[in-house]
Amino acid sequence: MPLIVEGRVPSGWEQKGNSRPAVAGSNARRADSVSLALINNMPDPALEDTELQFFELLDLASGDVPVFLKLYSLTGIPRTDRGQRRLNSFYFALDELWKSPIDGLIMTGTEPRCANLREEPYWSVLTEVLDWAERNTASSVLSCLAAHAGVLHSDGIGRHALPDKQFGVFDFANTASHPLTANTGERICFPHSRWNDVRAEELAVCGYTVLTRSDESGVDAFIKKKKRSLFVHFQGHPEYGAGTLLKEYRRDIKRFLRKERETYPSMPKGYFDPAATRLLTEFRDVVLSDRREELMEGFPEVAVARSLQHRWQPSAIGIYRNWLQHLAAKKAEIPAFSAAVPAFHMKSRKRSARS
Repeated sequence: MPLIVEGRVPSGWEQKGNSRPAVAGSNARRADSVSLALINNMPDPALEDTELQFFELLDLASGDVPVFLKLYSLTGIPRTDRGQRRLNSFYFALDELWKSPIDGLIMTGTEPRCANLREEPYWSVLTEVLDWAERNTASSVLSCLAAHAGVLHSDGIGRHALPDKQFGVFDFANTASHPLTANTGERICFPHSRWNDVRAEELAVCGYTVLTRSDESGVDAFIKKKKRSLFVHFQGHPEYGAGTLLKEYRRDIKRFLRKERETYPSMPKGYFDPAATRLLTEFRDVVLSDRREELMEGFPEVAVARSLQHRWQPSAIGIYRNWLQHLAAKKAEIPAFSAAVPAFHMKSRKRSARS
């Protein structure tokens, strides 16, 4: 069943042949549908890409469950005129969220401006959303910086600065038997792009369950029940597209050439094949010998992009499909989550047989 975007459909998604807008409160909603709020706080250059990444992921993960989605963004995040126009065109105001019955919420992070997250200009409205989600959703997903903000607000868990950016695609072990990671295999991989870390031992003391982690890159996914909502936290980005890390790497190199950062960025780990690595290493050597922004014209983006593989997509679809099933089960008031999965698939087979 396809994802249905409520309100005006963003042009990028519509151009992919997904022109399926729905009006809020539409009679087309089935009793077993799931309603979501996506609070997209990414900076303007990544705003549209993030929309499409989540649209595609939720569309692929939805299976037989109709998923209705509304777009929101926090106030207080700096926007250019172009970015604000996009919000005005496709996003609902937060006042609409308070009165909208939703099953699940997804909140992205944004680029931090302050070392202390509590000093960010959007902190008060972010915490208002988090408190609201605890009481008014069956489950909420917090991604990257939003995950750090969530644990800081509810449990006072601070984040720790890393010596270098945790950047690349990393393999993680499933460390807890939980329905959210069911059928995803003993190991999963997800992209990470962060300068800070929350630690497993501090999460455990405050009652969080770590679902996936590795010795190299630490905690990936972790959960905790907060009031009526199961909060799911990702330090990484399951939603990323195949080329997202390449775009970030290119952006960071450009910042180096503009002297907006002092060091040449580290190459993302576990992402490029040997041929792409060789091309990018050669480009780095040229740049380090002659630091000029004009050299970005020679960045081998097209050649490198051809070799990229979206190898974490099966893991992302699996964990988000389990999450949507959890929401559908809670909405149907199925008492045990474990019983919801086979019931969900049984309905899918029956409908397929009738079609």
